[in-house]
Amino acid sequence: MKSYRYTVVDVFTTEALEGNALAVFPVASDLNPATMQKIARELNLAETAFVLPATRKDCAARLRIFTPAKEMVFAGHPTIGSAFVLLQEGIVPKDSNAFVVEEQIGPIPIRIDAGPRPMIWLRTPPIREGRCYDFALCAAALGLEPQDLLPIEPQLLNAGNPTVIVAIQDKAAVDRAWLDLAGLKTLKGGESDPFCVFLFTPTPEGAYSRMFAPEFGVVEDPATGSSTGPLAAYMIRHKLVSPQAGTRFVSEQGTKMGRRSFLHVEIQGEQSADGIYVGGHVTPLVEAVMTLGSHNESSGN
Repeated sequence: MKSYRYTVVDVFTTEALEGNALAVFPVASDLNPATMQKIARELNLAETAFVLPATRKDCAARLRIFTPAKEMVFAGHPTIGSAFVLLQEGIVPKDSNAFVVEEQIGPIPIRIDAGPRPMIWLRTPPIREGRCYDFALCAAALGLEPQDLLPIEPQLLNAGNPTVIVAIQDKAAVDRAWLDLAGLKTLKGGESDPFCVFLFTPTPEGAYSRMFAPEFGVVEDPATGSSTGPLAAYMIRHKLVSPQAGTRFVSEQGTKMGRRSFLHVEIQGEQSADGIYVGGHVTPLVEAVMTLGSHNESSGN
């Protein structure tokens, strides 16, 4: 039998039991990917992260991130939450104001705004553009009417997690929306590659949002950092937020499902080297130990 410590933190919140829950295994180098996937399915959180030694000299640690259904090449709330745990564990010096973590997509720069409740920021990977989608098709898939959508074409954007972004008229319509596998099949047509669907309405603070990812084993996600960078790029392009460097706004997500989250965005350039930063607070919740039998142990990468 072998035991593994893990921490559960709530990300993008200062309140326990809100935000997006994440399990982090800070010492996971002898767990193989198949076991990591089983653990993620067992815990059944939106994502579970495993900390491994970095393979790159410029990175403090390597992260592997799993939903209950699959491994992710990049995900936002696991990056922010794992960065918090790296600091708490002393894997990264607690007085650090910047470091880099390695993910399947590549190196992800982290920045820390120090304080009693530090704000942890990640720099969004380069954002790739995909196709646009029909208004009526998106509305039907989401259980809405075409007039519930803003007159801005829904579009697929990808910063490591393919996301169809749909602009909605108001908060009430955002809250009425729902996407299950049948609705997603309607939206996808014959497409085979999985994606999530992120809908939002502009607010004075920035955006009010929801995200559905049934193909990833996540019916609804309380806070989606990997889609919030693309959201910022989409809002810049359609003049819903200023492109000026230093602009900040907040995306509120998860409220409808009782997991209110606040994702902070700082724009340093739509696609430049400085890019788009997504940040938030982290609230520690659980310290626990998982014991696995020897038949589940294996040395792996």
